[in-house]
Amino acid sequence: MGVFLLTSLGFGVSFAQASRKNGLIMSNFKIVFGDKKPVVGMVHLGALPNSPLYDSEGGIDAIINSARDDLLALQNAGFDAVMFGNENDRPYEFNVDPASTATMAFVIGKLRDSVEVPFGVNVLWDPMSSIALASATGAQFVREIFTGTYASDMGPWNPDAGAAMRYRNHLGRKDLAMLYNVSAEFADSLDRRSVADRARSAIFSSIPDAILVSGQITGEAAELCELEAVKMVAGTTPVLANTGVKHATVTDVLSVADGCIVGSSLKTDGDTWKPVDAERAADFMDKARRARGDA
Repeated sequence: MGVFLLTSLGFGVSFAQASRKNGLIMSNFKIVFGDKKPVVGMVHLGALPNSPLYDSEGGIDAIINSARDDLLALQNAGFDAVMFGNENDRPYEFNVDPASTATMAFVIGKLRDSVEVPFGVNVLWDPMSSIALASATGAQFVREIFTGTYASDMGPWNPDAGAAMRYRNHLGRKDLAMLYNVSAEFADSLDRRSVADRARSAIFSSIPDAILVSGQITGEAAELCELEAVKMVAGTTPVLANTGVKHATVTDVLSVADGCIVGSSLKTDGDTWKPVDAERAADFMDKARRARGDA
């Protein structure tokens, strides 16, 4: 599954071919997203079986149908990529039930023929399950908390980037771009270094394909000064805003960051738990294109 990239590079492009351009090694991030500042839209799946919020009456068909509607709305609006996540599986877990990951794979498989842009996955908050899901579905990137130590709503949080990257490689997915969120949501870092220092250290010690900077919870933005500080120390590693990017702030964010991931701002009334609003999504991408200078 890691041999060929099903991306905008075209079908049947080998990883070895894609990773070299004019004799230079290309990063996984650039292979997936190219030279633009990518804007990634979230497809928040409905609560999965075994989750307290699961809709047993609607069942898996309801999850598939709502996800398809959101996917098509994002693609029609011109988003550069999409990411499938299980934000509705509250309370969140560190070791996700394999049935949840399997259900996500089933849902994405049902939608795969409709996916026209690069896509990623995130099984909150389980790096190994996220990588397994990416391997099973052919996702091109994965987002998670891979480094750091946190006190969180879910208890002590101690991810293992070394184990996660080795697992990725064990599954034959060296091409899978790993996006490291260095400011965990619903948590406080027990590492008293600044976000910028944590990011700089993670880049050296744990070789991420990109660094993500988040606010305190889903839908809340990181301070622009934090983005600026991380960008200053990140060198050639891309830095993306991971939460809370809004229509009114996307221009400022993209003047600093190398891209962004957005979910809540695209939803009806800006509510994380509602469906994607096609008009809000299109308006957001219009603003993002102007900010990037490609509109």
